Amino acid sequence: METEATARSVSTELLIEFDKTGKLSYAPADRLESRERAEVREYVQNILRRRAYIDFLINEFSNVDIEEMKDILKNILRVGIYDMLFMDSTPDYAAINEAVELAKLKLGSRTGDLVNAIMRNLQREADDLPKPAFEDRTKLVATTFSHPEWLVERWRNELGEREAFTLMQSNNQPPVFYIRVNTLRTKTENFKLRMTKKGIFFEENDWLPGFFEVESVAPFIQKKWIEKGFCQVQDIAAGFAPYLLDPEVGETIYDLCAAPGTKTILMADLMEAEGEILAVDIAPERLQNLADSAVRCQAENIKIRQGDASKISLPEADGVLLDAPCTGTGVLSKRADLRWKRDQESLDKAVEKQKHLLDSAAKMVKKGGRLVYSTCSLEPEENMDQVYAFLDRNDSFEIEPAEGTIIPDEILAEEGLAYQTWPHKHHCDGHFGVLMRRVK
Repeated sequence: METEATARSVSTELLIEFDKTGKLSYAPADRLESRERAEVREYVQNILRRRAYIDFLINEFSNVDIEEMKDILKNILRVGIYDMLFMDSTPDYAAINEAVELAKLKLGSRTGDLVNAIMRNLQREADDLPKPAFEDRTKLVATTFSHPEWLVERWRNELGEREAFTLMQSNNQPPVFYIRVNTLRTKTENFKLRMTKKGIFFEENDWLPGFFEVESVAPFIQKKWIEKGFCQVQDIAAGFAPYLLDPEVGETIYDLCAAPGTKTILMADLMEAEGEILAVDIAPERLQNLADSAVRCQAENIKIRQGDASKISLPEADGVLLDAPCTGTGVLSKRADLRWKRDQESLDKAVEKQKHLLDSAAKMVKKGGRLVYSTCSLEPEENMDQVYAFLDRNDSFEIEPAEGTIIPDEILAEEGLAYQTWPHKHHCDGHFGVLMRRVK
């Protein structure tokens, strides 16, 4: 017998699917009320931020090893333990009761008794929970901070242990959200008055115009300001690449790998919707969403084209933005699922894909034109190493330093040639970018 869906049961369902397929879709939450849909996102992302530590606790309080548990039992326990230990608004009895009842419904009364025993034992020890004490330092850190071992080892070697710890702690905090005002639809001052009138707390960022840090994007969705094109959800770090390209009114600009299109629309805004932006992406559904956003935002100079940017042939343009597909290690706070989907092999594949995309993008830039390469990665192989390898293959391009442009000094990298934001240093996502000019 099925029971009515709740935020906890749907979260369990999503986490099971993620374990099986590596894919995370919130579509099953659509059958819930809006408040519960928001709770599902909170449950899923926060559990994924703490997954290794929660799994450690399950092993400490269970006589069944977590590796031997079915996915459904494993995730019923993850949701229940997160609910009990980390959700202040949930009474312990409610977290335990729903976990037990869901286990009984899905797996039988004996499994329900097992869940009850594990969670009751955890409840008794809640004020003095065990801490990981593995002899293997990498495993110890990976469990404590809930990051995969391969990434822990990389960051400890590259950044030093203390800074790696700080970065991982930052990734486990609730994400920072920014709203960008779309001046094709409204004036920034008018939008500030609109937020003030509705009692929305905001803090204007002084790095780029029109970006505001906010506590939640929910009010902007509820008031349909995003739907009406007045603003976009866009991290401040994601704004630097369009500004570095500096598209001008009347130019022809290509945005490769463009979806979901927030950078595309920002460039249209900078161009006052005059000239032409061609947005290219391989995914038709994401490209259609970009087109819909452009209409809402009155970004009338955006055209779309479906295709693989590493293979497509286009006439030369004034400027090309390649925001390349990457491992996403700079956005692990917003996308906690990515840390469990990436490994050394996926990094190697991303680097190879970026190489082909850069070589293709270079052919689209006219002499004297600009090429901006950007990622949301923290890994050198995807960033400056990739750029230097490209320049070795393409002597017709030179780096134009980010220093002296709109890019703030705080985020300059590679002796001023590029920019790199870090979540633990700059209160935003981790992004990299560099500007190159075709000189011959």
